[in-house]
Amino acid sequence: MAEEEAGGLVFHPMDQFVVKPLFGEGPVNWYTPTNATLWMALAALAITALLVFGTRGRAIVPNRVQSIAELLYGMVHKMVEDVTGKDGLKYFPYVMTLFCFILFANFLGLLPKSFSPTSHIAVTAVLAVLVFAGVTVLGFVKNGAHFLGLFWVSSAPLALRPVLAVIELISYFVRPVSHSIRLAGNIMAGHAVIKVFAAFAAVAAIAPVSVVAITAMYGLEVLVCLIQAYVFTILTCVYLKDALHPAH
Repeated sequence: MAEEEAGGLVFHPMDQFVVKPLFGEGPVNWYTPTNATLWMALAALAITALLVFGTRGRAIVPNRVQSIAELLYGMVHKMVEDVTGKDGLKYFPYVMTLFCFILFANFLGLLPKSFSPTSHIAVTAVLAVLVFAGVTVLGFVKNGAHFLGLFWVSSAPLALRPVLAVIELISYFVRPVSHSIRLAGNIMAGHAVIKVFAAFAAVAAIAPVSVVAITAMYGLEVLVCLIQAYVFTILTCVYLKDALHPAH
């Protein structure tokens, strides 16, 4: 903004995270199409374009789009197999869907005038709770009461086992909290820092430094977008492994 408002900041780096209706200025309800809805839909369309239309030819010598699709597929497939074993491959489609959605939502959020859904805890919490609920139900369905062995550290001294069981139980229920906050916090922090540096670009004396800082932060954010999608996915695989093989 050109002037300070009541002695406050002349720029508002958190404004970019405001959820707004796509049509009109009314209140946002659960059924209201918003900018978050739009960019999540665009992420889904981008995934479809890459994995469905990009591989439609199934060429023996793949083009660039098919090569990217095969690279993502192979990477996530190997991750699931390495972490969970052969038993976990039946859940590969869900893990692949999670990875691609987070990756594309993160990258699309770097476009000018875009909106990053994964910067909102409401979005990442839903993803994390679905993973948490899914692996918990799967653990009891596959193992019954033996799933509780996940909390009983049989290799520890007998006197310490009850204490460790309580710690393990608390850490288990904290999983969706850390799972969701890690992703949303990193994406939000990076976007906010870029906006702060961009505000200083209007000052002629430090504009060159600001531009260099924005470029460096943007490059770092590209890396963060990929890393955070990878971290969320590999943690999902770890939790899935615990559900399939719960014994300590």
